[in-house]
Amino acid sequence: MQRLWSPWRLAYVTGASEPQGCIFCRPCDDGEQARLIVARGRHAYVIINLYPYNSGHLMVVPTRHVPSLAATTAEERAEMMELTRRAEMALQEIYAPHGLNVGINLGRAAGAGVIDHLHIHLVPRWNGDTNFMTTVGDVRVLPETLEQTVDRLRPVFDRLAREAGP
Repeated sequence: MQRLWSPWRLAYVTGASEPQGCIFCRPCDDGEQARLIVARGRHAYVIINLYPYNSGHLMVVPTRHVPSLAATTAEERAEMMELTRRAEMALQEIYAPHGLNVGINLGRAAGAGVIDHLHIHLVPRWNGDTNFMTTVGDVRVLPETLEQTVDRLRPVFDRLAREAGP
C-alpha cells in the first residue's frame, strides 16, 4: 500500500489553528505566509494558494482589504489585471499547462472561501488532470511542495517585473 503525505494540511483539516483576522491581510506582514508571495506591486500581490487545487495555483490579491471589484480603485484594478497577466505568463513558462482557470468568486454562494477580501484565482490545468484520487477519494496529489513552487515562480515574476519597467 502506498501512502500520500501532506502534513501541512493537518491544521486546515482539523481547524486546529484558526487564524485571527484576514488571511490576505496577514501575508503582507507575517513572515511565514509572506514566503508564499511570488510578486508584489504597489496595490496588489501574487501569492501561492496554501491549499492548491493544482501545482502552481496562484491568487492575485489587492493589498487593501476590499470585498469586491466594485469597491476597488482604478489603480488597484489595473495592477491586479497586470499581475494576473504576469501570472498567466509565468505559469505558461514554468508549467506549460494546456489551459488555465482564471476566476473570481464573489460571495459564499459563488464558492468564495474568503468572502470579504477580493482575490483572483489562476489554476493551471492539463488534459486528463482529473484522476481517481480526486473523484473517488476527495484527495489532491501534488507533485511539488509549496516551497518548490515559490522557488520556480519567483524568478520569473522578478524578470517579468523588470521587463515591464516602472
